[in-house]
Order: sequence, then C-alpha cells, then structure tokens
Amino acid sequence: MDGPNAVTVSAEGFGLRGPRGWAFRGVDIDTEPGALVAVEGPSGSGRTCLLLALTGRMRPTEGTASVGPFRLPKQLSAVRRVSALAHVPGVTDLDPALTVEEHLRERALLQRRFDGSLRALLRPRAERAAASRLRIDTALAAAGLDRESLPKGTRTAVRDLERIEALRLSVALALIGRPRLLGVDDTDLKLSDAERAEVWDLLRSVAESGTTVVAVCSEAPKDAVVVSTAPAEKAESTAKAAKAANTATAEKAPQDETVKNENENKNKKETADALAEAGRA
Repeated sequence: MDGPNAVTVSAEGFGLRGPRGWAFRGVDIDTEPGALVAVEGPSGSGRTCLLLALTGRMRPTEGTASVGPFRLPKQLSAVRRVSALAHVPGVTDLDPALTVEEHLRERALLQRRFDGSLRALLRPRAERAAASRLRIDTALAAAGLDRESLPKGTRTAVRDLERIEALRLSVALALIGRPRLLGVDDTDLKLSDAERAEVWDLLRSVAESGTTVVAVCSEAPKDAVVVSTAPAEKAESTAKAAKAANTATAEKAPQDETVKNENENKNKKETADALAEAGRA
C-alpha cells in the first residue's frame, strides 16, 4: 500500500565487487512505493551486501539504483538519511546487558539530537520528553513489541529476550527514526515456521503503513517482490562457458582433486571476505 513516506526502490545492472570477487552482480529491481521486497538466497550469496548497498551503506561497483528521488551511487548520504537498518549482524547489534528501555531511550535521544530542528531542541524539557515517548510508543506498536508480554516489561535485559522479540526490538529501534525505507537482515534465521510467518506479517504491516521494506531471507513469501542472489542464477553465463570448455577438453586428463578443492575453497573465501567488508561498512 502506498503511504505518505513510501519510496520506490529500483536498480539496473547493480553490482558490488569486493577485494576478492563479486559480492553480487547484475541485480535488477523495479518496485512500487510501499513494497515488500525480499532478497532471497542462501547464506553467503551477497544478500547482506545488497541490503547495505540499497540503503546507502556501501558504494556499488557497477550499475545504478534509486531510492525515491535519490540515485546511487551519487547520493549515498541522502539515501542513508531516509533509510534505516534492523537486525544486521555487526551493524545494528543489540547490547545484551542493556534493557529494552535503555535501548529505546538511547535511540530516541540520538534521533532528537541529530534529526531535530533547532526550534525542537529549544522546546521545554517536558515537551521534548513527551515527543520522544510518542516516537517510542509508535515504533513499539508498529514493531508489534508488547511491553506487557516481556518478563520484566521494558526493564527486561536484551539477553533475556526470545529471538523473535529481539528482532521486533531491532525493528522498533529503526522505526524511531521514521524511515521511508527499512532494511532488515536475516529475517528467518533460526526461527520456526510459525515465527517466520509472524515476522513476515510484521514486515507486511510496516510496508502497508507507508515504509518500503527490503528484507533478507532464505525463502521469500509469495506476495513479496523477490530479488534472488542465488549463485546458480548469478552464474548462469559462467556455467555455460565452463560447459563449453569442458567439452573442448574432454580428451584431457581430469582435473586433480587437490586443485579442484583449492579452487572451491578460494571461492568460499572470496564470498566471506566480501560479506566481512559489508559488516565493517
């Protein structure tokens, strides 16, 4: 559903190359405002790199993309201002020692400090506190995180949250900034089928409320706009070339198993390095 804050997300020939190879390449996207976009593929296939690139956190190597009126890679900072990330390992990690309330207050204070106008900063303290509380309450409601359902309410430490509760908290923290684009990583990692359905219902609700959502997953729901990073699809042309080469050299001795294993290990290391670079960004 189109909303007042929703943005379109599009890409053409979008790719990012790391020090040891391509994290992703040849990605095409065309969505409507308020879409639910699922970046589908196995772990290590460049999903997180694509998420970070679409939200302006990593500079792409080739192709173009746009988030609303902003173009990538030319307007990275503008895209960062209208987007937010949730549940991205190494980027948005929650502090297990802090409580839910402490996380929420910290994010609200940061948002008010860096996002508010001078007039807003000069308002009476009571008004500023009320505005922050309203932001927090709205974000919690949108993320479906019920204070009463937690063991100690918002005084519950993050280490005591269930996996899906921690994901909802991460989404709530991202929504405090009222982003027009929300990027969520590992939406279905180590969740049961019922919990995965809950998460997709949550993200679908966020999208319908007017925030475009891009979510990384291993298996996308049927109603999502699917963008695949599966290696088999990305490497189709490479596979054809390899097949032709194998035919031409069919009479030669088969490749030594040791060399073959070394090549496979090298490919895995290239993918891991690219993902590590995304986490640092």
